[in-house]
Amino acid sequence: MPLLLSAGCSTLRGPRAVAPEAVDPVHPAHATGWVDTRLYFGLGPADRPGEGVSDAAWRDFLDREVTPRFPDGLSVLDVYGQWRDAGAATPERLRSRLLVIDYPDTAANRARIEAIRTAWKKRTGDRSVLRVTVPAEVSF
Repeated sequence: MPLLLSAGCSTLRGPRAVAPEAVDPVHPAHATGWVDTRLYFGLGPADRPGEGVSDAAWRDFLDREVTPRFPDGLSVLDVYGQWRDAGAATPERLRSRLLVIDYPDTAANRARIEAIRTAWKKRTGDRSVLRVTVPAEVSF
């Protein structure tokens, strides 16, 4: 059976494509040189919700320390975490927040991430904020 090809016989209808130059530069259609950073913040013992950092204190930290440094967008997830200190027999179970920020990998942005970590440790007395950064293929 012969294969028949016909060009231009069908029309796709749907959202009109936006010219690349019309896309918001903060939210590129496709970007290279970006990274995905995840920061893990311990809020307090999982089995004692009244102890540790309150939801209001977390929001204050987010408003004062994080959002001004990355105003274009981020994600916050409630997570459960475990941490075992050196020499401890069992892990400490923590209420936690996971902060996800995708951004162009620049020295200035890396410094902003470190400033957030430093601010949290100063505010809470925690010794660490876990940071995981990986390359990211970004498209909006």
